[in-house]
Amino acid sequence: MKRPHHLTDRRSRGPGRVLGLLLALVTMIGVTSTAAFAAPGHQGSLPIRLPKLAATPMETVAAMQPSWNLGNTLDAIPDETSWGNPKATKAVFDTIKAQGFRSVRIPVTWTDHQSSTAPYTIDATWMNRVKEVVDMALADGLYVVINVHHDSWQWIADMPTDHDGVLARFKASWTQIAAKFRNSPQSLLFESNNEPQFNNTTDAQGIQYNSELNTAFHTVVRQSGGNNATRLLVLPTLHTNSGQAFLDALAGEMKALNDKNLVATVHYYGYYPFSVNVAGGTTFDATSQQDMRDNFSRIRATLTSKGIPVYLGEYGLLQFPDSNHPSRIERGEALKFYEQLGYNARTAGVTTALWDAGSWNYLNRTTLQWSDPALFAAIKSSWTTRSGTASSDRIYLAKSSAIPARTLTLNPNGTTFRGLWQGNTPLVRGRDYTVSGNQLTLTASALTRLAGNRGYGINATIQARFSAGVPWNIYVTTYDRPVLSGATGNTSDGLSIPTQFRGDQLATMESKYADGSTAGNTSWTTYQEFNGAFSPNYSGNALTLTPDYLNALRDGEQATLTFHFWSGATVTYRVTKNGGSVTGTVA
Repeated sequence: MKRPHHLTDRRSRGPGRVLGLLLALVTMIGVTSTAAFAAPGHQGSLPIRLPKLAATPMETVAAMQPSWNLGNTLDAIPDETSWGNPKATKAVFDTIKAQGFRSVRIPVTWTDHQSSTAPYTIDATWMNRVKEVVDMALADGLYVVINVHHDSWQWIADMPTDHDGVLARFKASWTQIAAKFRNSPQSLLFESNNEPQFNNTTDAQGIQYNSELNTAFHTVVRQSGGNNATRLLVLPTLHTNSGQAFLDALAGEMKALNDKNLVATVHYYGYYPFSVNVAGGTTFDATSQQDMRDNFSRIRATLTSKGIPVYLGEYGLLQFPDSNHPSRIERGEALKFYEQLGYNARTAGVTTALWDAGSWNYLNRTTLQWSDPALFAAIKSSWTTRSGTASSDRIYLAKSSAIPARTLTLNPNGTTFRGLWQGNTPLVRGRDYTVSGNQLTLTASALTRLAGNRGYGINATIQARFSAGVPWNIYVTTYDRPVLSGATGNTSDGLSIPTQFRGDQLATMESKYADGSTAGNTSWTTYQEFNGAFSPNYSGNALTLTPDYLNALRDGEQATLTFHFWSGATVTYRVTKNGGSVTGTVA
């Protein structure tokens, strides 16, 4: 814990009042362009460019769409660079603005920069750094959201057993934050608490604690005066969960506060089995799609349709993209997820903030390049329009067999199918492919030409193009059934199984004992978690069973594993643990 310092910059008069009057004037005249103001009292600071101020909170939150998270940075523990990202720079926000984002959420964890005892003083150096980063984003004309982030589980979660202590520290935290940003423009929003959670409580108890904190947050900020008197305040549901009970509770809280300048926030990471690839959740199937539709339907019915603005403070897939590990979510299935999310959020009137953990996730904070430009292009397209997709982005052709015609189901999503292209060359309808309803069939002759010499892996990429949105890539891929070999290992290092993938890719792994019961560290399903229990190493020609998985096996009892590949091929394998030793054999 760093030595605490007393706060500075607690101004209530002077330049701050002038800025407040200017902001009021901007609101009255409804300017259509941005205006630049120097932050008061900070010589040499960046000028703050004010975005157009909308007439109502609903319009303001709509103007914040789309939004982006500066994740794993100021929220990292204990310091800004502790989780592998460089320090935030103005260039990052310049890039975000240039890519079409209109707002940023800057999560902040205060715990390691704050005294853990009264008066819970926040270190002045840290507070000033947070202010510096916020001002960088404001200088680009971006709306900004700041919050109390991982503190939620570090000490706020102890509220059931330390009610008065947690409440006092929470109030002290927001008293200091509110004072520091008292004169910041109204384009800065405060968010009470990230993903509120409380140890050993029922949902009903947790809802009550969350309501108490939201109310305390509201009171402290409003009483701090200045621009905080009318600043938009963002209130989370318990766990930022969008279940009906949580939405109803928050709607009730907001009504009781009787303050029009409030915004509701929830998070959405999809249907859990799909989001992490467990329990056979390999595809964005009907269950996953309905989970998403239901989520946004509840939000619309409970909040946005009644004039309550909603900021989806985080969204994405829990383990995708991740350039540090094999992809557990098949890329085409992920693209379908983001395409539908953009549409469902738009129709529900929800502003969405992409969670970006940094260089291994979406935007590389050093090179300022997207880790997957095509993925980002699809996400960006979803902000304004729908895109067509198909039942798969792969056509697998067995090398050991003659090439047949293959059929995919098109999902136009309200667009019109325009045809197939290979690069700039259109494929010929009738000769290379046929369309019957939404059934797209590639002919055997076209696939033979596209497969070329039929080397393992992707032989050709073609595109299905639609009347709107981004094209849908289809990868013509040659494979044969993968071949696994026997192996020995241990529970400390894992088991590395020599594997010839032969052009195929792993989808999931089922693990059972002879009696049909689950074998593995995910006890509630036989289909284990990708990268949690098993992981492919395509370049290293191996499949790895993790120590967590192996240590969960019963000693001396053989487990039967079925590896499922995206081609539809399956391979059976058997593993036995004896003490710390593990033996794997081909079935």
